[in-house]
Amino acid sequence: MILPGSARRIGLVVVAGLAVAWGTMARAEYPDRPVKLVVPFAAGGPTDALARNLAEGLRVQLKQTVVVENKGGAGANIGAEYTANSPADGYTLMFGTSGPLAINVSLYKKLSYDPIKSFEPVIMLGKLPNVLSVGPACPAKDLKELIAYAKAGNKLSYSSSGVGASTHLSGILFNSETGVDLQHVPYRGAAPAMTDLIGGQVPVSFSDVYTSAPHIKAGTIRPIGVTTIERTPLLPDVPTLDELGLKGFDVSVFFGIVVPKGTPPEIVAKLNAAFRAAIKDPAIKMAMDQQGIIPAQSDTPAYLAQFMTSETAHWRSVLTQVGFESQ
Repeated sequence: MILPGSARRIGLVVVAGLAVAWGTMARAEYPDRPVKLVVPFAAGGPTDALARNLAEGLRVQLKQTVVVENKGGAGANIGAEYTANSPADGYTLMFGTSGPLAINVSLYKKLSYDPIKSFEPVIMLGKLPNVLSVGPACPAKDLKELIAYAKAGNKLSYSSSGVGASTHLSGILFNSETGVDLQHVPYRGAAPAMTDLIGGQVPVSFSDVYTSAPHIKAGTIRPIGVTTIERTPLLPDVPTLDELGLKGFDVSVFFGIVVPKGTPPEIVAKLNAAFRAAIKDPAIKMAMDQQGIIPAQSDTPAYLAQFMTSETAHWRSVLTQVGFESQ
């Protein structure tokens, strides 16, 4: 004989069990509607192009529509804030870079998101080196000459693709490591910065290897060194700054996929598996190789989490040491 109280408890257990089963079943059907991939930059650039290639690969793997939504502006903060405040259901992803995933928290005084607390890492895709180059307005032919020329009282400036970009931070670290004082000239993107380097309006530049390589090969600018520890396949004959004596100099922009904090782990795992399969597609792999992207050492969510944490701490330390004032 089942007492009334026992029956009630059994009923609650059954209902709870059904709820768990239903929730698991519902998530097992993920995705049952279009997925949104937020790109925190304007449409048309190389980052946007790579994101769209990946979106197509993700569509194939998930067998579901993937919509790319560009939300550029404010150093990628607009797109990052949008993603962080979206439902944690796996239907809003962000194609993130070093800025929103590690650096901006040290550049801006007021952010409505935190790279570590606001996102669940899905996968690190790779990193893109920068190149220190000089144009016709600078006579230096190598690193030693560039440092000597700058220390001889010649006022030099360097261009970057924008405040807070890895190209900007490359210059900050370079000044700190060498004792020179290259003045920063931020541009709205890598293309106009390169145009003015070639035209002689700015003598020195830190620019990503994808933008730099064609002009280096054409002889219109001279490379001084690559900003990563390893050489880049796009410019195999150009030494790294580390090789040239700036030991440990390692700056790049990294790319990773994140979702809002609290996204169920089984959805994160499914997205991770889908992206791992997508980047093995020959067309996507070729696109990444052509852009000079160095594949990540690991494709697990834990690796991206660790990388974001270490990069955030590293740049906070560097910017504090040089006295950078956040905006």
